[in-house]
Amino acid sequence: MQRRDFIKKGLGAGIAAGTVLAISPANKLFAGKYPVSDGDYDLVAVKGGEPDTMFDRGIEELGGMRKFIKQGQTVVVKPNIGWDATPERGANTNPILVKRIIEHCFNAGAGKVYVFDNTCNEWTKCYTNSGIEQAVKEAGGTMVSGKSESYYKEVQIPWGKSLQKAKVHELILSSDVFINVPVLKNHGGAGITVTMKNLMGIVWDRRFWHANDLHQCIADFAMYRKPDLNVVDAYRVMKRNGPRGVSVDDVVLMRSQIISTDMVASDVAACKLFGTDPQSVKHIRIAGETGVGNPNLETLKISRISV
Repeated sequence: MQRRDFIKKGLGAGIAAGTVLAISPANKLFAGKYPVSDGDYDLVAVKGGEPDTMFDRGIEELGGMRKFIKQGQTVVVKPNIGWDATPERGANTNPILVKRIIEHCFNAGAGKVYVFDNTCNEWTKCYTNSGIEQAVKEAGGTMVSGKSESYYKEVQIPWGKSLQKAKVHELILSSDVFINVPVLKNHGGAGITVTMKNLMGIVWDRRFWHANDLHQCIADFAMYRKPDLNVVDAYRVMKRNGPRGVSVDDVVLMRSQIISTDMVASDVAACKLFGTDPQSVKHIRIAGETGVGNPNLETLKISRISV
């Protein structure tokens, strides 16, 4: 399918007071545990600000968006837009963050910026009620549907143990730059959902994954397509009843963000922020063992920023 067809088919352009959930005191991500060196960083961890201001600081520390985007390139931004829920529920990526990422893309010279997800709930309601459709429109990006099988092309994953093929959205296959923007939250099947789990929204036949060792399939697919940049939204974090959540009572306000080119490092750092042992999450463990990314944060250059 041509990009002009996507444009035609597209849509156009908190936390509860008194919550009883708590952030794990074991979280050391921002506490100076890891070495920091001048120059290029492998991972940036930001806390204490609004989603847009945290991204401004974080992407600058990582070298700026021009490090990832060349003049005139086509970019696809993949948030989590899977659920018909408002931003306060923490089920989807924060729309303020999505808007700011798109603005940075255009400032870096991007020609087109597309946004989509293969949603779980009815896609038009997810796009609208998440606030992401409006955010994309305001930033000048283009929303595209992920709910037609005709948009997906089959690819082979010959090295996969449980997953040897998958149908991948055409935009992922044709765009120049892929930016993965998951929201950090609890997940009933995977335990936790971050960067690698968010890639399930770029494939069509994800039911196969759930029926054939979900964790192994996540790790298998992560070897196929690594995003050029990962931005973990940990502003509002759903600590229980994920991935959809029940109410704002499931959410804690962490005001944090993790930015890296490495999915495994991002997911390990997110686990530490969440209060979960990364080794207890099977797909993260497998991906680290198979070389998808580096799970050893102690060996990375990490910049920690308080806004």
